[in-house]
Amino acid sequence: MDPNLLKFHPEVREALETRRPVVALESTLITHGLPYPVNQEVASGMEKAVRDAGAVPATIAVLKGQITVGITADQLAYLAQAKDVRKCSRRDFPIVLAQKGDGATTVAGTMIVAHLAGIRVFATGGIGGVHRGHPFDVSADLLELAQTPVAVVCAGAKAILDLPLTLETLETHGVPVVGYRCSTFPAFYTRDSGLPLDVRCDDVAEIAAILRSRETLGFKTGTLVATPVPAEHELPAAVAEKAIAQALQEADARGVRGKEVTPFLLARVSELTHEESRTANVALLENNARVAAQIAGALAAS
Repeated sequence: MDPNLLKFHPEVREALETRRPVVALESTLITHGLPYPVNQEVASGMEKAVRDAGAVPATIAVLKGQITVGITADQLAYLAQAKDVRKCSRRDFPIVLAQKGDGATTVAGTMIVAHLAGIRVFATGGIGGVHRGHPFDVSADLLELAQTPVAVVCAGAKAILDLPLTLETLETHGVPVVGYRCSTFPAFYTRDSGLPLDVRCDDVAEIAAILRSRETLGFKTGTLVATPVPAEHELPAAVAEKAIAQALQEADARGVRGKEVTPFLLARVSELTHEESRTANVALLENNARVAAQIAGALAAS
């Protein structure tokens, strides 16, 4: 790998060199996931949650064609208001680097960079998956989990998706899905989708042991660690499902397609639930960051 490919924040570089725990964070949340200034506040809150749990945050982005591992507060503020930022998954990196543009890493994109940088744990909100009513529309997140050995801590897949098909796809690709203090797959806004998981761990040390076993075997698959939204911020399942169903109908009626589908649905669900869904989203993001930091700490201690 070209030593100049990645630009590290000095704190992140030092942490990796001294084997301190580091947690990767995505930047699509900042540029496409939430409106300004909520996006800046939430991204900063996730970094703080990682620090408070004893790890170093590394928010990943592409800035003027440079893959950056650990952005500064000024760079975060810039991204929070930037307009021409490309969502970066595997297919997008060559384009944005060659054009020296700005790129916000998706779950898949963040996994790729985290692995290149030697970061073993990544925290996000919810992963992408198989879209409802469009089983041919499969998120690159699932394919990246099949080929990139990073632990992804999330609150399940986004509830706007087909969760049973998403889990089936992960199983097909050999991706372990571990429930942290839960026996069923979380449904993003709500704690329980009713879909059982094969593995439940109630301590981060157990999760770290699974990750170490995967590394010992040399497997290239990622590991999905699912942890539910905090109970006090859970959106009632009936409320969430009603809003999602309406948002899906509106997306189809308006011809929303491709990479615009998820941002449209999340924004519309937020409007339909009078922003209760956004409250749940913010709470689960910070909780996932905290759990990821604890897992990274357990890995670093071994």
